[in-house]
Amino acid sequence: MYRYETHLHTSPVSSCAKKPVRENIEFYKSLGYDGVFITNHFLDGNFIKRYDADLSYEEKMEIYLSDYYEGVKIGNELGLRVFFGVELSYLGTDFLVYGLDPEWYIAHPEIMEMEKSVELPFIMNEGGFVIQAHPFREAKYIDHIRLFPRCVHGVEVFNANRTELENKMANIYANEYGFYKTAGTDNHMGKDQRILAGLESETPISDEKDFAERVKNGTMSMFIIDREADSFKRIE
Repeated sequence: MYRYETHLHTSPVSSCAKKPVRENIEFYKSLGYDGVFITNHFLDGNFIKRYDADLSYEEKMEIYLSDYYEGVKIGNELGLRVFFGVELSYLGTDFLVYGLDPEWYIAHPEIMEMEKSVELPFIMNEGGFVIQAHPFREAKYIDHIRLFPRCVHGVEVFNANRTELENKMANIYANEYGFYKTAGTDNHMGKDQRILAGLESETPISDEKDFAERVKNGTMSMFIIDREADSFKRIE
């Protein structure tokens, strides 16, 4: 089986990430993974706090993409595929987007002015595969849980950094609405992350669009790894 991390943050682009790109790539390579999706917080999230607000959209995008391009270079060097994704944010409500390349984001600065109820359907219509990440996450900085059932393709039903209840509620939500399901680590800690989650397939994925199609046709399996207990299990 070919194993993939679907939700990974790297420093310095994601302000909340603790580990740099190389350390993350080396970590996943050491675990026998075949690929990772770098899904750093987009300009509407924990990215922009680090940089001068007066920078142009194009300048911010150059900074934003730097970790991904570095990851691709290091991945080629070490033999690990690095794929592109983004995590869009709205007041603690987050969305993973796969299938649109960096050039698409560079060409569409108008998304920064859109409400999420407009932006997400626009992205879907443009070919993006939209997954609401950890939809039932609770935290002090989140005023309330927000769901966008008409604006996403699917739901992250297992997030390695969320509680059992939050993941259970995400799975119920996905079942009731007939959403596609994904699992991911939401790794901000690199090699210090104990529990990992992701998707695996019988054959290697070729690109981000191929990944989305495999999730849609049900040919990828969710898994959990507990490094401390040295255990692996698939999620049904």
